[in-house]
Amino acid sequence: MRAILTVVLAGFLPLASVAADGSTSDLIQPGYDVELEEFQWTYRPVVVFADSPEDPRYHEQIERLMQGAEALRKRDVVVLTDTDPAAKSALRKKLRPRGFMLVLVGKDGGVKLRKPHPWTVRELSRTIDKFPDRLREVEERRGE
Repeated sequence: MRAILTVVLAGFLPLASVAADGSTSDLIQPGYDVELEEFQWTYRPVVVFADSPEDPRYHEQIERLMQGAEALRKRDVVVLTDTDPAAKSALRKKLRPRGFMLVLVGKDGGVKLRKPHPWTVRELSRTIDKFPDRLREVEERRGE
């Protein structure tokens, strides 16, 4: 698993992450060429910034997110990564990170959470589950 994680972190699987069963999915994506508006009303972006792909906090965060991939998918989360401040991506211009930063963006496009250290999927899930739109989604799924 460590070798696969290293490949993902190094960017060799640009639109993929490795699920627990070894399959690839589109949970983790590079965020250099995306605009948050692309995800509005469809996904909840979690943006992971670091000044280098070698930042230990970045590695820890990605590993935690991959371990809880299924819980994130159930909550319509997509993870966007940016480890190159020199690229001056649209995400960096909009969210203005300093060093490592985790940013949770709601489906409405608003910033819901900023953290300067890695978070667990459990912490993210609890935060998302309190959003009014998430509560509605759960109710709608129960009624189906």
